[in-house]
Amino acid sequence: MKMLEIEEILLDQETIDKKVSELAGLIVQDYAGKDLVLVCILKGAITFTADLMRRIPFSITLDFVQASNYGMGTAPSREIRIKKDIETDIKGRHVLLVDCIIDSGETIDCLLKRYGERNPASLKAVVLADKRSRRTIDVPLAYRGFEIPDKFVVGYGVDCGEQYRNLPYIAALRRVAAGAPPAGIGDSLE
Repeated sequence: MKMLEIEEILLDQETIDKKVSELAGLIVQDYAGKDLVLVCILKGAITFTADLMRRIPFSITLDFVQASNYGMGTAPSREIRIKKDIETDIKGRHVLLVDCIIDSGETIDCLLKRYGERNPASLKAVVLADKRSRRTIDVPLAYRGFEIPDKFVVGYGVDCGEQYRNLPYIAALRRVAAGAPPAGIGDSLE
């Protein structure tokens, strides 16, 4: 059994808050007077989406898609599964996909293709954190917060085995020997 612990905080709460405000400002400029639909990619983007939409001063539509290529592990699989799709008719509307972290790019690429077939007026993506070094598919990002190193991260909505989503920051995890007490917040993987 491997124990997990926080290795380092990559993005603290204050840094994230400032970047979310900055991204929201850009989105407000670009979408003022337009029929905007925010599509939150569950579950990881829930915190980012909530913070982002509270900074948009005009009416928006919010919908959710649950798409995953991680399952319960720490390494991505190649299969994109759609567990829950959006219910909103996006034809002729401006759609902004919201994700907390982009890794390989496969999930956002899949969703851009899927929703592009539904004839939106525009279709773009915003991500808070970008693991650019892991990209296997070049996907266009209209808005990008931070580039982060190739480490397994948790917090601010992002999980490991459905844990850590509630952390107000984004942190890297490390494995430690079984039986060793974790120095920070920890959980176990088998």
